[in-house]
Amino acid sequence: MYVTRPLVPPYLEILKEVCDVELRQAEGPPTRGELKEALRDKDGLLCLLTEKIDAEIMDAGPRLVVISSMSVGYDHIDIPEATKRGIYVTYTPGVLTETTADFAWALLMASARRVAEADRFIRGKQWKIGWAPGFMLGTDVYGKTLGILGLGRIGSAVARRAKGFGMKLLYYDVVRPPVEVEKSLGIEYRPLDELLSESDFISIHVALTNETQHLIGERQLRLMKPTAHLVNTSRGAVVDEKALARALKHGWVAGAGLDVFEKEPIDAESPLINLDNVVLAPHIASASIEARSKMSELAAKGLVSVLKGEMPPNLVNTEVLAIRPLSQAKRVYMKLALVV
Repeated sequence: MYVTRPLVPPYLEILKEVCDVELRQAEGPPTRGELKEALRDKDGLLCLLTEKIDAEIMDAGPRLVVISSMSVGYDHIDIPEATKRGIYVTYTPGVLTETTADFAWALLMASARRVAEADRFIRGKQWKIGWAPGFMLGTDVYGKTLGILGLGRIGSAVARRAKGFGMKLLYYDVVRPPVEVEKSLGIEYRPLDELLSESDFISIHVALTNETQHLIGERQLRLMKPTAHLVNTSRGAVVDEKALARALKHGWVAGAGLDVFEKEPIDAESPLINLDNVVLAPHIASASIEARSKMSELAAKGLVSVLKGEMPPNLVNTEVLAIRPLSQAKRVYMKLALVV
C-alpha cells in the first residue's frame, strides 16, 4: 500500500503489522504523475485532502480496494466512482472536533480584539505611545450573538464553548437536530438570512457541496452587521473570497478569521493578504499533536481493517459492500516496510 506523505505517529506501526508499506518522504503533495506511477501495483492508498483522487487516478491503480483519507472531509475523492469500482473509502471524523472548535474560537477572539494586527504593529516597530484611550479598539465577545452555520460535531463544540461567554446562540442547518439537542446547547434556529443579519459573530462549519459552494457571497455579506466578524474553518470555497475582500475593505463587515481558502496555498496576489482586518492561518485548525496523532491512527486503522476483511471505522460509501464484499477485499501481506 502507498502513503502519500509522512504523518504524525502511530500510523506506520499500524500499517506495518498488516501490509507492505511504500512511504513517500516528501512533505508536499505528490504530483498526479507520481501518484499514478505509485498506484500501479498497490491495493491500498492513504492520502490527504490535498490529493485529488478521481477516475484517472483510480484507473492507474487497478488493484485498489481501499482509499483512506486522513481528513474530516472527503470532497477530494470521487466517491461514486470509487463505489462503482468496489473501492472502500474511509475518513477520520470526530477526532479533530474539539481541536478545530478551539481554533475557531482562536480566530474569533483574534479578529474581535485585533490580536494579529497588534502583533504586526509591534514587530513593525510602530509602537510609540505606551497607552491611549482610542488605540487599537476591538469589540467585546462576551454577551454578543454567535451565529453558527452547520450544527454538526464541530459546530456543536463551538456552541458549547460560547456558553462561557454568555452569548446568545443561533444556528442554521439544512437538517435540524432534535429539539433536545437545541435545548441542551441553548441554541435557536434561524433561516440563513435572519442569522446573518442578527449575529455579531458567524462561524462556518459546513461541508463543501454544490449547495454550499459560495454559500457566503456578496448578497449574504451585505446582510451582516457592519460590526460583525466572520470565521471560517470549514472549506475555503464556502465563502466567495473576492466578495469577502470587498466587504472587509469597504466596511460591510468589521473583520474575519480564515483558516481555509478557495486556493491553497493562498495566491500571493490575493487582496486578503493586504487587509489588516482579517486574520489568516494556513489551514491549521486541526494542527495539534493530539489531533493529528489520532487522525493518523484512525486513517491507518481504516485502511488495514479493509485489507483484513473487517468492517472499517468511518466507512464513507456503505454501498460498496454490495459491490465488493469485505471477504473479497481481504489481502494478506508480509510485514515489510519500504521507505522511499
